Amino acid sequence: MPPTRSRPAAIDAWAQQPNDAFMQAPWLASLLRWSGGERRAPAVADMLAAMDEAGVEIALLSAWVGPHGTLIGNDEVAAAVRTAPTRLRGVASVDLTRPLQAVRNIRHYVGDLGFVAVRVLPWLWNLPPDDRRFYPVYVACAELDVPFCTQIGHTGPLCPSEPGRPIPYLDHVLLDFPELTVVGGHVGFPWVNEVISLATKYPRFFVDTSAYAVHRLPPELVGFMRGHGRTRVLFGTNWPMLSAARCLERLEDLQLDEETTRLFLHENARRVFRL
Repeated sequence: MPPTRSRPAAIDAWAQQPNDAFMQAPWLASLLRWSGGERRAPAVADMLAAMDEAGVEIALLSAWVGPHGTLIGNDEVAAAVRTAPTRLRGVASVDLTRPLQAVRNIRHYVGDLGFVAVRVLPWLWNLPPDDRRFYPVYVACAELDVPFCTQIGHTGPLCPSEPGRPIPYLDHVLLDFPELTVVGGHVGFPWVNEVISLATKYPRFFVDTSAYAVHRLPPELVGFMRGHGRTRVLFGTNWPMLSAARCLERLEDLQLDEETTRLFLHENARRVFRL
């Protein structure tokens, strides 16, 4: 995939290929209001066209499973990946109330179908990430050496934000599982300094910038990216809520040097997810 406007090709660490049920979820209303989107599930071709427009080489597509059932199934993600296997990778999700089946599903989708990570969203379950129901998932991810992806910070949907607070909840997880790679998506606002402290403290904790146009990133995170955190921040969109073109249109505002730009846009993700 060629870069756009001399910018290095990018890897999108957080995207989803939604179905009609996902797009009709009541909690999506606030996100659509902010992003100006509509309740229409885009086709895979729409996503690939948006990736091409912005020079995105690979996007990681996430399944969504919550306490009320499956919103985007792992098999749906696998089917989407099969339509463009050089451009898309799968990220599994699981039901926390069925721990044995959750572990079996992780082993199947990662081991047999090549999914590159697992994502479960604390706000969707209204459970902090150090709740006991997450721990079998962490063990499975650590054993398979694949990242666990989560959401950090306040919630865009009209749901409690407390599960997204990094300290103490994610701090406990990172202490209990030093072998586990964790990627915290959506930046972590308003607790950005807590996020930076965890990324400084724990060598296997990373942050992705999904759900943010890069010129709106908190200045503390941009400073971290320019300095000792240059290998710890990954680009992401949260497609279809934001397109890569919209996220990156003011990339130059960050004033990143050439090497840091490469790390942010693709090298960090390629290393973390072993793409």
